[in-house]
Amino acid sequence: MREIAEKILTREQLLQIMEELRCQNKRIVFTNGCFDILHIGHITYLIEAKKRGDVLIVGVNSDSSVSQLKGPNRPLQHEAIRCQMLAALEAVDYVTIFEETIPNGIIGLIRPHVHVKGGDYDPEKMPETPLIRSYGGQVVIVPITEGHSTSKIIDEIVRRFDTGK
Repeated sequence: MREIAEKILTREQLLQIMEELRCQNKRIVFTNGCFDILHIGHITYLIEAKKRGDVLIVGVNSDSSVSQLKGPNRPLQHEAIRCQMLAALEAVDYVTIFEETIPNGIIGLIRPHVHVKGGDYDPEKMPETPLIRSYGGQVVIVPITEGHSTSKIIDEIVRRFDTGK
């Protein structure tokens, strides 16, 4: 098994790996997200995503893009830590950071065969869907693990530990 650090790639490194994977006729799966507090919903989602191909690449929103998407109090964990946690998972082959709030730049770069998102997304409303379909890629929605989300975890922590001070 590759070391965690070897699984975290820059865009340039990812491009090089992509060439090798395509020469080996590997089916590339891509997913993306903030992954601010890694939880069982993320784990089951990533395992399901990996089943859609040979190689799973996870795009991680940069700290600045998480703040744009989730608000000024997020992320709770630095992008490097979030990448290391994801890279430690067996289902994840490679991890890369992207700066944008929408992953079209990284998707256009790697052109995955399959783009996976959780069941709370509608592919017809996702801004990346036209790009993926334009080169013959497939958008797959996998069921989410009900009752598990980063927002719910944060809310529960606040509820339990808010002393009213």
